[in-house]
Amino acid sequence: MTVQYYETKEQLAEILKEIQIWEKDQKKVWFWEKIGQVPFLILDKLTPAFIHKKIGKALDELGHYVQSGGRYLIRKETILKRLQKNEQKIESVHDVSRLPLSVMTETAEEIIISRKTAAAFQGATTGFGGLFTLAIDVPAVLGLSLKILQEIALCYGYDPNEKEERIFIVKCLQLASADIVGKKAIMEELENYNSGKENLKTASRIQGWREVITSYRDNMGWKKLFQLVPIAGMIFGAYLNRSTVQDVAEAGLMLYKKRRVLDRLKHYEDNTI
Repeated sequence: MTVQYYETKEQLAEILKEIQIWEKDQKKVWFWEKIGQVPFLILDKLTPAFIHKKIGKALDELGHYVQSGGRYLIRKETILKRLQKNEQKIESVHDVSRLPLSVMTETAEEIIISRKTAAAFQGATTGFGGLFTLAIDVPAVLGLSLKILQEIALCYGYDPNEKEERIFIVKCLQLASADIVGKKAIMEELENYNSGKENLKTASRIQGWREVITSYRDNMGWKKLFQLVPIAGMIFGAYLNRSTVQDVAEAGLMLYKKRRVLDRLKHYEDNTI
């Protein structure tokens, strides 16, 4: 069956160039970002045992998510409904894969705005509540991050119910939180994923996922510094959680858009459309 897409080969190539500029920028790191990690070497030793247990539980839950989806899986129907533009009926993820890229991106960006607001509210709550509410912050932000990445995946026609997609989603989490060395390694893996040379089909390929939890722990560490000043903790907590979800969402948007662009360019090269 011949498939007709909305973008020309030239338009797709131009979109790909924009994404590649973003990827190049991700490989840069500022000196202050490295220095900013130093206080957490001390904060980690001062963190009460019950918070360490929460962090460990979040790490375990990330592993369960990869294997089965667990409690973090979302309902596809809500996103499919949002993708229906101009009375175009969308009944499956396969239908989404044929939509214009502009519709995919517009819907994803609308969702991102909503999720950033939710993240800011959640961060303000835990930042204001002190040490005990901080204990729930790591799994809460992790849940928000996984949810928005699944929603972005659906916006571009990829199904997070498939294990391979959940591994890709964890890779997006890694990219958003990794240092410059980690970003380069992850991007190389994702290049293989896109080329089909060695797809990320096993959980053994995501050993770097612990970096994700470390990143959330570090954000919590900053909030601990402000917990004695409730208003400051609330403001800083809202900012950090919002920026965390923003970084994750940006990575997901660019990486999933790139996959869809490459899929369509491959169709052109194979003369299937």
